[in-house]
Amino acid sequence: MAKPNYSFEKRQREIAKKKKQDEKLAKKQAAKDEANPPTEPAEHEKTDGGQ
Repeated sequence: MAKPNYSFEKRQREIAKKKKQDEKLAKKQAAKDEANPPTEPAEHEKTDGGQ
């Protein structure tokens, strides 16, 4: 009977966990971007070259 490769199994679990975490972060970021669309600066915030 073959000996179990615990290192391989652990690495696979770690990879799956990281992938799931990255997907969750991307989903949160997309929801945040959708809720707060970028806006252009107001007229009074624009600079005229420091004069």
